[in-house]
Parts: sequence; C-alpha cells; structure tokens
Amino acid sequence: MSVRAVAVGQVRRGGGTVSYEVHGAGPLVVLAHGMGENRRSYRHLIPLLVAAGYRVAAVDVRGHGESSPHWPSYAPAEVGADLLAVVRTLGGPATLVGSSSSGAAVVFAAAEAPDLVAGIVQIAPFVAEPTPNPLTRAARALVLRSPRLFGRYHRRLFPVVRPPDDAAYRRELVAGLRGRMHAVRGVVAPATPHWTARAGQVRQPVLVLMGRQDPDFADPAAEARAARRRFATAEARMIEDSGHYPHADQPAATAAQLTGFLAVTGRA
Repeated sequence: MSVRAVAVGQVRRGGGTVSYEVHGAGPLVVLAHGMGENRRSYRHLIPLLVAAGYRVAAVDVRGHGESSPHWPSYAPAEVGADLLAVVRTLGGPATLVGSSSSGAAVVFAAAEAPDLVAGIVQIAPFVAEPTPNPLTRAARALVLRSPRLFGRYHRRLFPVVRPPDDAAYRRELVAGLRGRMHAVRGVVAPATPHWTARAGQVRQPVLVLMGRQDPDFADPAAEARAARRRFATAEARMIEDSGHYPHADQPAATAAQLTGFLAVTGRA
C-alpha cells in the first residue's frame, strides 16, 4: 500500500533547508525519523494514517535524505526547532511523532511551543545515554563512519519481521548516506540538556511506543516505562513481534495505537 505525496516542500533554517512531503487532509501529524534513516522510514505507516483522516508530513531530519547535508549542530533541540518550522509553514497545531533519536527532538518542540504541538509520540526513545563497553564503543564508532556497516547494523534492528521491501530500501538508504555520516554521528552525539530534563515541562498528552523485541535495549518494556515516568501525562504501549522500527515492521499495529492517541490530540 502506498500513497503519492500531494506536496513536497522545504523550510529554511540557519543557512540550510529541511525537506518534507505532505499527504492527505485533516489534523496535522508530523513524522521525524531516527539516525541514518530518511522520511521513507514511514512509507508503510503514512497510507494508514491518511486513510484514517489525517494530514501527514514526513520530514527529512537535518543532514539526512533531501535536507541540507551540513549543519553547525544536529542537537535534538535544533531538530525540534526544525519540526516547529514545518508546523508553522503547514499550519498547526500538530501531533509530533519522533522515532529513536528524534524521540528527543519532539520533547524539545513540545516544551518550546505548546501552542503548536497538540501531543507527542516517542517511538523507541533512549532514556539514558548508552554506556557501552570498550569493544562495543569501538564497533559503534566504525558503524557511525561507514554507510556499509551502518546498513548491516540497520538490518539487525528488525529481529522478528522485515518489511517486504526491506532489502531494496536498505540499498537506497546506504547509497544516500555517502557523504552524510557526519550527520548520523551528530544526531546521536551527547547533547545538553538531555531531553529528560525538558520532559517535565511537557503538558500535552504523550504516547511512548516500543517494539517488544527492540534489540537496542536490554529490556524494552522497562525502557518504555522509564520514558513514560518522565512526563506529567503519558502512556506506554508495546508493539508485539516488533524491533526498533515498529512503524516499518508492524505498521498496522502501530497505526492502531497512533489513531487512538490522535483521536484525542487531533481535536486540538
């Protein structure tokens, strides 16, 4: 199932441009992908949200996809400001959905501009900075410098189910990362303040989604609960038979959780 974008646009931010595409009509939902991905990360989820009656904007996070490759900062606060610029351009308020590293960005956006953000969804957020052992740290450094190695790492994030177009998508993903690995490193570099320091300022509804078999976490359910506890009003839901990208490997189940949440935030 696919849907053609009704509009493709850009917003200018700090000397660069952030690209996005828009589908459908209705209350606005803005999707932000995780490190190394691009807006096509949501290719299987978008048609389901459009069919449910939402206007969906999928964004290429700064440094990724068709957005400008070079930026002075890739910190989540800056990515969050990019998302707010998209919302202002398209006309808000919007519900923001952030996957993985962008789960931090949506928190900053919600705290900064509550009038523009009706609610936020974190998909597979990292509550604490990872503390890998020296061997894992060395391997991670190699992955964050090589598109080919990143592609191998990306493949392991689907431990249960792979999307039907997984191999073709990953080839395209790896090709698009050439010359952009500095941005991949940038969006996951430690940043101050951490998103958890701003979470208490978010008064909008929050939904945390986590794949039950997400290999990035020793205990995905515990990580989801830890994220939920950072907010004044939040729910945490697990997606069964899913890894790090439930919107890609279990789009129907993810859409079901999102549309229930959007039924509340979309009325804003």
